[in-house]
Formats: sequence, C-alpha cells, structure tokens
Amino acid sequence: PQPNAAGTTALLTIIPKAGPTAAATEDAVHAIRAKVARIGGAEIAVTGATAVGIDVSDKLADAMPVYLLLVVGLSVLLLMLVFRSILVPVKAALGFLLTVGSTFGITVAIFQEGHLAGLLGVDVPGPLVSFLPILLIGILFGLAMDYEVFLVSRMREDYVHGDTPRQATINGMGHNARVVTAAALIMTAVFGGFVFMNDPIIKSMGFALAVGVLVDAFVVRMTLVPAVMSMLGRAAWWLPRALDRALPDLDVEGERLRHHLTARAAVSPERALL
Repeated sequence: PQPNAAGTTALLTIIPKAGPTAAATEDAVHAIRAKVARIGGAEIAVTGATAVGIDVSDKLADAMPVYLLLVVGLSVLLLMLVFRSILVPVKAALGFLLTVGSTFGITVAIFQEGHLAGLLGVDVPGPLVSFLPILLIGILFGLAMDYEVFLVSRMREDYVHGDTPRQATINGMGHNARVVTAAALIMTAVFGGFVFMNDPIIKSMGFALAVGVLVDAFVVRMTLVPAVMSMLGRAAWWLPRALDRALPDLDVEGERLRHHLTARAAVSPERALL
C-alpha cells in the first residue's frame, strides 16, 4: 500500500490476470467490492479506469429496459394520436424492435465475434463500447419513425378520403417511397463514411448506424410495412370507440374540415364556393 503523509489514506494497486474488458475482470471487481464491504473501521473503495468503466456499463445496462420502454411506449401513443389506430403504432414499434435487434446482431457478429472482420479492417475483435446501444436506439428510433410517418401518413390520408385500404397502401408507397429511399441512402452514406476510420469505436458506431438505416428503410418500412398493411386491410385503421373519444383528435388529414365543407356545400353551394 502507498499511504499519504498523514497516514490516513492508502492506495493499493490490484492488477487482474485478465484484460480490462474481460468478463473475469468484471467478476473480480464485484468480488473484491463484496469482500471489502464486510471490513469495518475503514472506508474502502475500489476505483480506477477499469472499475469506472464497469460501473458505467452496469448503469447503462440497468437503464436500457426503462429507456427502451419509454421510447417505444411514447412512439405508440403518439402514432395512435396521429393515425387513430391501434395496429399501426404496434406494427411500427415491432418493426423498430426488429431493426434494433438485427443491427445489434450483425454488429456483434462482426466487431465482437470476428465474422468477416477483415473486410472492415477490424484487426482484433473485442467488446463493443458500452454506450453504443443507447446511441443506436436513440438515432435509429428517430429515423425509423420519420420513415414510418412518411409512408403511413399518405396511406391514412387516402384511406380517409375514400380509397380502399389496398389502394391507399399503393398510393402511399408510390408517392413517398422515393423520399424514404433518398433519405436512407444519404444517411447510409454519411454513417458508412465512419467505417473507414481507424478508431474501432467510431468504426463500430458508423457501421451499426449504416446497417440500422438500411435494415429499417428497405426491409422494415418499404417491405414489411406495405405487406402488413395490405394483409390487415380495414382492420389496420380500427380504433375502439371508447379510446377514440378519450384521445384528442389532431385531425392530421383534414377529415373534419372535409366533412364541414361537404355539409356546408349541401346546405348552400354558393357559400361553399366562397
């Protein structure tokens, strides 16, 4: 131990047998803390870069379920307000979870397990940085909901204005698929540029975001979304009456204004033209 001049504090260095990111090192830190907690008469703390990194990872892991539940729950509620539907928000949330799960799986397979790592210039596979899941969920959620609203808002608008569910789905894809394609390709190019960096952390972040955008835009939003909407038909826009009355009506598609103008035209065609 290295005591201070007053002899009231001492620093003891512990070097684990495994590396700082190994599971054995994390177990050793927890074991040491559990043992020193039973020692009385002194205040003992286990710190250092490795211990702090483990603490940060544990905190982020504990916050992940709450963070994910909050993000997905709020998205379901907001999409329910916009689209006046139960199945459409649930479909969007499940699609987002599919995107996140696929992105995590592909990123772990390459950067952590080493599959095809040489193609991306990953010399030594290792654990991913602890804040990567939080970062991925936040950014991919925003992009996924943008693509969802782009596509489904036009479907909802055409359905409200009299088209069949199938035709509304075709119209939504026909008018907005090009916007989603262009946006996804731009974001993929931006994120993919970081894959050529030498820093493994930046490389993994750029790769994960690029893969996530590709999966969400082309697999989930432009393949699974229109397929599910076509299969659901009118049921996609079903909302229980009690829930419909409880939720505020944002009238995004202008349905209320259309009914008002129709009723006004029936009463007085001249006033409707004005």
